[in-house]
Amino acid sequence: MSVRKPESYKHVVATNRKARFEYFIEDEMEAGIVLTGTEVKSIRNNEANINDAYAEVRADELYLVNAYIPEYDKAHQENHETRRPRKLLLHKKQIKKLIGKLKTKGVTIIPLSLYFNKKNLAKIEIGVAKGKKLYDKRESIKNDEWQRQKARALKDNKF
Repeated sequence: MSVRKPESYKHVVATNRKARFEYFIEDEMEAGIVLTGTEVKSIRNNEANINDAYAEVRADELYLVNAYIPEYDKAHQENHETRRPRKLLLHKKQIKKLIGKLKTKGVTIIPLSLYFNKKNLAKIEIGVAKGKKLYDKRESIKNDEWQRQKARALKDNKF
């Protein structure tokens, strides 16, 4: 008997939890990522970190820079560099749209999550982000605390 995966199946390997706190996410997009075999095996072991990563444009192509994927311990000489730039796979139209958004001041492209989709392909969700000021971060903290208090009150009163 085979188990069917739901349509929105995602096996999330790494998330950038600081992203939504440090930045306003204006647009989100799914992109493929070019990986070597040892990188895929290392990611399947849930060993990846995208917290310090960002995307940059090089010769009309988008690259993920500073994402950490550790070496696969069972591969001896055929291992990969841990922080090498990795090409992101997007349509030309999407790349041009992102390049246009990058021209505005204070905007960057950051990875939000790294996951395997229902076809078992490694995908990365990227977001066009604008940095928050200190007072914006305080507002985010205040809103989060209010939501928690509200949830607790509803849970205690059992409406």
